[in-house]
Amino acid sequence: MTNLKKTYYSHFTILCFALLFFSLVDISLGSVAIPFKEIINTLLGKTPSKTSWETIIINYRLPKTITAILVGSGLSVSGLLMQTLFRNPLAGPFVLGISSGASLGVALFVLGSGFIGGFLGFDIHTLGLPLAASLGAFLVLIAVILAANKVRNTMSILIIGLMFGALTSAIINVLSYFSEAEQVKQFVFWGFGSLGNLTWNEILIFSGIYFICASGIFASIKSLNSFLLGENYAKSLGINTKRSRNIILIITSVLTGIITAFCGPIAFIGLATPHITKLAFKTSNHKILIPAVTITGAIILLICDTIAQFPKHQFTLPINAITSLFGAPVVIWLLVRKKKIYV
Repeated sequence: MTNLKKTYYSHFTILCFALLFFSLVDISLGSVAIPFKEIINTLLGKTPSKTSWETIIINYRLPKTITAILVGSGLSVSGLLMQTLFRNPLAGPFVLGISSGASLGVALFVLGSGFIGGFLGFDIHTLGLPLAASLGAFLVLIAVILAANKVRNTMSILIIGLMFGALTSAIINVLSYFSEAEQVKQFVFWGFGSLGNLTWNEILIFSGIYFICASGIFASIKSLNSFLLGENYAKSLGINTKRSRNIILIITSVLTGIITAFCGPIAFIGLATPHITKLAFKTSNHKILIPAVTITGAIILLICDTIAQFPKHQFTLPINAITSLFGAPVVIWLLVRKKKIYV
């Protein structure tokens, strides 16, 4: 037992150092090359050699790095919750249709000739997209929770979530068909995902919701561990499975919804990170898995964001493309090599 604890401590130590290292690497890369020393000095409150470097780091790169950490960890933990609740290794944070609801909200906003945005007085480049996405995600969340209270098993909820996703995708396709090319282009670009569009005020809102959800996740560790062996086992431990299930669904939906609203639908991270973490830690105990998945997800998205950036170039590749191109082969290799997933 002592050796096991030492192994976990060493794993977490490595993860923390990796998180710090890749955060600094992510901040250092971009169209303007900034030395590591200048970045560290700026983060410590010292004045860098060039004033422009301070502006770039504080106003652009640091917010993007913090966003990557929040999004990577949030999606990864959401994926872990869904895989545990549904006892399905293919479940992810978007399985409830929340992301599809957010996409529908944005589609109505962008593809609906700007009527909604014009009526409410929002600029499409400021609060319009996040608010439209949040509203769409919230409406689907309400529908999922109402459905969850009507059915007895979690598999039915999974199917209902998939049907919501199919329904919203159909509506989006119809809207796209009747929209102008420029509107479709705007919606497609939003669907690529982006980590660099948040202001400090938006990050503050994002962080507040994130930490509220995080406190609920840590409070649900006992329920999550009991769900590993099914709802009947959880009931035998005296757990109110219906209430616990609703709490997990709400936490996942809110976290996924706010991430999609601010950054777009970002693929792969929530599905694959729990598997990578389980293979490394060899445990199904959520007391260990939740913090491990949180840090691992942040590191993976930081690596993907680093790959997406071309040093000394003005453009950045879509983060969605990088998460899939980089992550899918890694997961396939790990599964083929280890041949076992701890669930």
